[in-house]
Amino acid sequence: MIDILVPEEQEGTKAVVRSWLAKVGDVITEDAPLVELETDKVAQEVPAPATGVLKEILLNTDDEATPGAVLGRIEPGAQAGARDAAPQDAAKAPPVFAAPHDEEWAEAQDRDIKPAFLSPAVKKALKTYNLNANAIKGTGRGGRITRDDVERHNAAVGSAASAPGRAAPSSSETASGAQRIPHDNMRRAIAEHMSHSVTAAPHVTAVFEADFSAIIKHRDKHKAEYKKAGVNLTFTAYIVCACVSAMRAVPTVNSRWHDDFLEVFSDVNIGVGTALGDKGLVVPVIKQCQDLSLKGVAARLTEMTEKARKNSLKTEDVRGGTFTISNHGVSGTLVASPVIINQPQSAILGVGKLEKRVKVYEVDGVDTIQIRPCAFVSLTIDHRVLDGHQTNQWLTELVRVLEVWED
Repeated sequence: MIDILVPEEQEGTKAVVRSWLAKVGDVITEDAPLVELETDKVAQEVPAPATGVLKEILLNTDDEATPGAVLGRIEPGAQAGARDAAPQDAAKAPPVFAAPHDEEWAEAQDRDIKPAFLSPAVKKALKTYNLNANAIKGTGRGGRITRDDVERHNAAVGSAASAPGRAAPSSSETASGAQRIPHDNMRRAIAEHMSHSVTAAPHVTAVFEADFSAIIKHRDKHKAEYKKAGVNLTFTAYIVCACVSAMRAVPTVNSRWHDDFLEVFSDVNIGVGTALGDKGLVVPVIKQCQDLSLKGVAARLTEMTEKARKNSLKTEDVRGGTFTISNHGVSGTLVASPVIINQPQSAILGVGKLEKRVKVYEVDGVDTIQIRPCAFVSLTIDHRVLDGHQTNQWLTELVRVLEVWED
């Protein structure tokens, strides 16, 4: 028997089993996706370590999956007929997929259910919300209905039901009409991670203002050229490069606190928060930014952002960050304070909404009023690591680079 193991290295506070893609007795192929795991930062697939028959499932949906834990076992080289000869304990193991025409879903046997299987998490959500699987479009592999599909459909139904003349509340609603939405694994993990951060680190935030005129001029000049190369030249790319310059001025921002020492990193690995709508967010990491040009940073950002929005990030794409940028201004926020530090890092940059503001500039000794595109930038620090002087020095260099950007 060959063990199916949880990967030793993962990014996030903890991992849980999201779903199995096979059931006990199925013949599986080496390297084929077998189990989906989920952390607060990324979903990942665990491939089959060998070709054979899945004999045991030891960790089921929503079970915590610690690094190195045994998820299940494969009998290598076994053939398709081996299910009937499976051991009694394997035969009694709860199946992780149920065919849509079993007793529980017998009433749907005459309907056109597109997915071949419904996972336990999906079945549970369907029962919780009292929903019909036939009404939901599956976006998973082979048209499978995922838990996210159920959540989205339930939210849509809830919005429609809030209109005048709505029917009586379903079993997923309270008597007052409020909707109860169970937390998914990612939301729970994010909550734990954020709570740990504010408990572990004393947060202090400093706010500066940056004039983006030079950045906009440079971007307007070069974005068409970058686009031809398949690269999206975003403001975030400039901010990443400015962060690298600020790290050179104050290296201790790029660090990690330990009880007995401060670990200052030579590589600047910058994570960029990427929103996934109501699902939460992930933080893909641009590695070794100190060695990248603006075009190199922009190319990496384009790649990572696309992967994040397609839910195709791998564990290595979100691990190893030493600093994080939260571009909260894209949704309209001017200032957010504090932006919670992505532990175990020492600081996080917040970037507010870019908008035109009236500024006073001295020109040839005379004060002039000008309209400039500006944004507030904030650095939230772990006050165990950094003080106000270092914080302001770092932000001063960041703003300087943004405001004097040249070809």
